[in-house]
Amino acid sequence: MDLFEGQASADPQQPLAARMRPRSLDDYVGQEAVLGPGKPLRRMVEAGTVRSLVLWGPPGVGKTTLAEILARAVDARLVQLSAVSAGVKDIRKVAAEAEESRRQGRRTVLFLDEIHRFNKSQQDALLPHVESGLLTLLGASTENISFELNSALLSRMRVYVLKPLDDVAMVEILRRALNDSERGLGARRLQVDDATLGRLARVSGGDARRALGLLETASDFAESEGDHEVLSQAAVDEVIGHVGGAMDKSGDAYYDLLSAIHKSIRSSRVDASLYYIARFIAGGGDPLDVVRRLTAIASEDVGNADPRALPLVIAAWDAFLRLGQHEGERAIAHAAIHLAIAPKSNAIDQAWKAASAAARQYPHGSVPAYLRNAPTALMKELGHGKGYRYAHNEPNAFPAGASHDCWPEGVPVQTFYRPSPYGQEKRFREMLDYRAELDRQEDERQS
Repeated sequence: MDLFEGQASADPQQPLAARMRPRSLDDYVGQEAVLGPGKPLRRMVEAGTVRSLVLWGPPGVGKTTLAEILARAVDARLVQLSAVSAGVKDIRKVAAEAEESRRQGRRTVLFLDEIHRFNKSQQDALLPHVESGLLTLLGASTENISFELNSALLSRMRVYVLKPLDDVAMVEILRRALNDSERGLGARRLQVDDATLGRLARVSGGDARRALGLLETASDFAESEGDHEVLSQAAVDEVIGHVGGAMDKSGDAYYDLLSAIHKSIRSSRVDASLYYIARFIAGGGDPLDVVRRLTAIASEDVGNADPRALPLVIAAWDAFLRLGQHEGERAIAHAAIHLAIAPKSNAIDQAWKAASAAARQYPHGSVPAYLRNAPTALMKELGHGKGYRYAHNEPNAFPAGASHDCWPEGVPVQTFYRPSPYGQEKRFREMLDYRAELDRQEDERQS
């Protein structure tokens, strides 16, 4: 389907967001990083050329609109498919139509929405037509396509990242809709103050389509005053109601927020941590996913600098399950605040990685005979358990000396755990240094 056929004027039955879709770069608001003067996509439009590319960004930032503008700039036939519903049969049909268009001297641009949903066989079917130049592919994705597109297809496409629109851009878009008499709400002479438009911009989360939808719905509650109408903030708030940023658990936003929670706590930023946790839960995220992440943080980033951290998180997990979500959320906040404020140490994480690497490098190190169990007479005759020194019977409850270092035979002695100078680990370091000195003294005595 040629998307430019039959688009002479906006259909008044269409939603406001569809009617206000920009028709040229002059109408386009935002995305200066790729559309500003001298930037790549603007240069494409100005040069009248377009290459296969992917537009990666959240909903409502203008991916489809930009594809239309690019196709129009080269007078191409634009065909739109959704990867959610299209298949190999659809690709073959588009390719056949593109061959006919090429014979007539017109190129074909295929806009493939949600391109990350295409599976390998569908991508393989598309690849030769992109390689030959029969189709110029403009993909759009809300997810990180580096995990989804095969390398052959991805190598033939440039990726451009589109950002959520900031509040200034959103307010400009809303003002244009209010003032445009042909496509927007201009004929109604709606008056809306800046604070109310700012409120609409903020709750829309950088999604222009959402902002325009909220404005259109709210306009139904505008009150007439003489020759114009007034849209109050109270009416807008009534329409907005409870606004949550719904998330797809398989999507980037879900894991980006979990990452933000983890890194904010690791950075000891209490308030940022609480904000990301609250936003995650408000957006439909599973609170238990937060608790699981906090449990990892307790060992990975706090560790023995505060040994209370891990049992506190487990207690918060238990409290959440016992109390239910409403009251249990406070237990999650309790644990998160403790983790953020606690002294930080990744010594456990580093020690475990080093020990795991050593185990892979030396998978057959023999357990010393004195550490082996000896439940049978034969094992005792073989020397199992001989020379084992029971720590509680030793001076300082520590069997000092290299002869009892418990290290596996055939594996170089290594130090995995290096406690930090923070919190309780400072005391751990002192204990290790003290025992190392006892080892030194014992080895010196026996030499």
